[in-house]
Amino acid sequence: MAARSLRRREGLRALLWLAPWLVGFSVLFAYPLLATAYFSFFNYDLFTLKFTGLDNYRYFLQDERAWLSIRNTAWLVVFMVPAQVLFALGVAQLVTKLKAGVGFFRTVFYLPALVPVTAGTVAFVFLMNPSTGPVNHLLDLVGIQGPDWFGDKDWSKPGLTLLAMWSVGNLMVIFLAALLDVPRHLYEAAAIDGAGGWRQFRSVTLPTIRPVLMFSIVTTVIYTLQYFTQAMIAARVASGVTDAPGTAFVPGYPEMSTLTLPQWLFQAGFRDYSMGYACVLALVLFAASMLFTLVLLRQFRGFEEVSS
Repeated sequence: MAARSLRRREGLRALLWLAPWLVGFSVLFAYPLLATAYFSFFNYDLFTLKFTGLDNYRYFLQDERAWLSIRNTAWLVVFMVPAQVLFALGVAQLVTKLKAGVGFFRTVFYLPALVPVTAGTVAFVFLMNPSTGPVNHLLDLVGIQGPDWFGDKDWSKPGLTLLAMWSVGNLMVIFLAALLDVPRHLYEAAAIDGAGGWRQFRSVTLPTIRPVLMFSIVTTVIYTLQYFTQAMIAARVASGVTDAPGTAFVPGYPEMSTLTLPQWLFQAGFRDYSMGYACVLALVLFAASMLFTLVLLRQFRGFEEVSS
């Protein structure tokens, strides 16, 4: 009896310590997820609720813009994420090799991350303006005809990728901390064995910073799947459409090339008031995030097993 009472008290104590997390998980994750799944079976416009079964899911399978937004989002994950991670890692590696002015360059590369997203996106679109922007003007000086970055459907997503690379300050700082934490004696031992710079990076740096690299890739993929503000602001500024009476801005300019799944979710829920269908899109976005995360974690676990 005494042992049973002791186990009960220990269990209650554990629940007490876990209570803040359990409350947060229930209120901020479990309940919203269950509510989203529930409303996905209804025609819900914030005022009326009508059960429609699987109609929202059938409509999703036939919604061309939903699939277009998924393809655009997948493009950003495939190209934008590697570009951000590699650029941030390269900048961090460069900063660690500097002999002087490390603090200055670290600050310069990190400053874009401090700029508000809306202001930074607006400024970037104006810098890339084909007529008045300095970027295309500099390209003209070297004989290169700059594209219409945010007005051409073939260049809009590369333009967003450049915008993302410009603001990788947070990733750069994370990689910089990881690189500075690599034991110096490992590089010295590799150098004695005749390993060059690339060999040292591949055999010493990458295995040591693998957990940080995994964290950065997973979080960047999740963030990119939720990509919304920059694409919305860039398309709005490039299109010139305002919120004046008689005008209506539809996300995705130009030619739906910047339409992402979160934008289409927003359009369905808060512009078209199709909350039930928006819940279906939210579940698709959640499933994609979980799938990418599980695949990445499994790949990294496989790399660790092979290396060990």
